[in-house]
Amino acid sequence: MPVSRALVLAVVFATLTGRSFAAEIQPRPGDWTQFRGPNGSGIAAEARLPTTWSADENVLWKTDLPGPGASSPILIGDRIYLTCYTGYSEGRGDINELVRHLVCLNRADGKIRWTKEVPAKLPEEEKNREGHGYSSNTPVADAEHVYVFFGKSGVFAFDHDGKQVWHANVGDEVNGWGTAASPILYKNMVIVNASVESGAMYALDRQTGKEIWKAEGIKEAWNTPILAKTKDGKTELVVAIMRKLLGFDPDTGKPLWNVDTQINWYMAPSLVAHDGVVYSVGGRGDTGGSLAVRLGGRGSVDDTHRLWFSRKASNVTSPVYHDGHVYWMHESLSIAYCAEAATGKIVYEERVPRAGQIYASPVLADGKIYYFNRQGKAFVVPAKPEFELLATNEVESRATFNSSPAVADDRLYIRTDKAIYCIAEK
Repeated sequence: MPVSRALVLAVVFATLTGRSFAAEIQPRPGDWTQFRGPNGSGIAAEARLPTTWSADENVLWKTDLPGPGASSPILIGDRIYLTCYTGYSEGRGDINELVRHLVCLNRADGKIRWTKEVPAKLPEEEKNREGHGYSSNTPVADAEHVYVFFGKSGVFAFDHDGKQVWHANVGDEVNGWGTAASPILYKNMVIVNASVESGAMYALDRQTGKEIWKAEGIKEAWNTPILAKTKDGKTELVVAIMRKLLGFDPDTGKPLWNVDTQINWYMAPSLVAHDGVVYSVGGRGDTGGSLAVRLGGRGSVDDTHRLWFSRKASNVTSPVYHDGHVYWMHESLSIAYCAEAATGKIVYEERVPRAGQIYASPVLADGKIYYFNRQGKAFVVPAKPEFELLATNEVESRATFNSSPAVADDRLYIRTDKAIYCIAEK
């Protein structure tokens, strides 16, 4: 059979550039390709999700996973990606057998397409608290690759057939809380908060994994950075660290501004942004707080760009913004909050029955906010400044829910330490 000139040129191109022939995955409108979905906002405004479900109602499919993990599922094209780990957990087993897995599933029916195993770079932290940290970082994907961060084991790029394209090291330190920040994409870069591993943030080339820039001073930060637009349309990269929010130029890693948060604690919740303002929560008890900061400043902006501060907060769960209000749930007090975005005034703080511990960040869809506790109960409330508990749902009682959900195609995807579920109206 004659070989086409186009194929010969493609082979030459692939040889010279190192590019593979793996099929590209075409993203769909509304795909949930990173932690907390589009822009890290936790919002799928156009999705139509059920208000109620159970193990026997509105569950389209369930797939058992190779092992536990707290990373969220992401969705691109006809694929779902998530990570988990096997071989060792909280002192059980042999740490030398610890393996991470990148799992690719069919979006339509949940069947596993392939699994890629990544052995741990040792020595690794042997006592991660409450099972966190071995695969808590959510992947991010584009048409060519899926990118995963496994702490001191490094950052990896795989093509959509599961072939490793590159690997990059971003530090060798470990922590008893493990590692949790998820990679995000900007232009030709993969941006990684490696606070635990090296106290730095990195921008890596998407095609090669080579370092483009590195920003130091990222301390006590477990949150995923966000990209946010200023009022005049410029993009800034924002991350929360102990006592500070930091703004960077995402093209160069150059520091732009910083603000005192008055939160004397490590920072786990990710920020959200709307209309040139970022909103942050974090800390515990008297050390905790929430604040709003206008983007676009330079240097210290404590007196010029910090719009408000409140002592109401959460140490784990991230907020969502909707229609002039910011919503979040306290991780252990079972209290749901709604604050005025313009002033920080608390509109309501309501105790939710049987909420208990909540580690998953909420999602907003179809005018409703979905909160998930660690025991698998989901609490549905309207996204409006009057509290109402619309429903309490559960699909599995003997599992741990630490992962934030994903939303796309009028479907809600939730994962436990054992399985992933697809929930939708039947």
